[in-house]
Amino acid sequence: MALHAKPIDHLIEALSKLPGIGKKTASRLAFHILRSSLSEAQELAKSILDVKEKIRLCSICFNLTDEDPCWVCQDGRRTPEILCVLEGPNDLIAIENTGAYSGRYHVLHGAISPLEGIGPEDLKIKELAERLQREKIVEVILATNPTVEGGATALYLTELIRSMGIKVTRIAYGVPMGGEIEYSDGMTLTKALEGRREV
Repeated sequence: MALHAKPIDHLIEALSKLPGIGKKTASRLAFHILRSSLSEAQELAKSILDVKEKIRLCSICFNLTDEDPCWVCQDGRRTPEILCVLEGPNDLIAIENTGAYSGRYHVLHGAISPLEGIGPEDLKIKELAERLQREKIVEVILATNPTVEGGATALYLTELIRSMGIKVTRIAYGVPMGGEIEYSDGMTLTKALEGRREV
């Protein structure tokens, strides 16, 4: 026996398919949508459809965009010789929000993960190699995540890029600002010690 009217059950079911959304949260969201005005619900539905219909990959860096090339690739003030390679579009936004980087990007859309059946051919690595041959890049910054998969991807890319005679660097890892050493895990402390520099 259904606990709610069918449209409510369908909405809860659809919302619970989103990552990180369980049945309870999906139910709360569904009833919030139900209580909202028709125009608010229509705006939400329109926003979802717009994302599915209008967002595509930039033909240069593979960032998510509604115009091609994307806003980063269109910006003539950016340093064209430095390329930051990332696993996903959210990583690009995180780095942009720092205001500390003014080069260009290349988004891989994942990381090498043999256990999940993801190899180099499943990522935007071929496109990266073509781009490195086409553009005058002097340094590639590898900003993959500090995970086993991110490390495997960085290792693969390092060999590929060095063979092309291009400088390869990797973002530093270590103890976060405001963090305390005694609460840091062993891998974080190891990376912090390896990445030390003269002051």
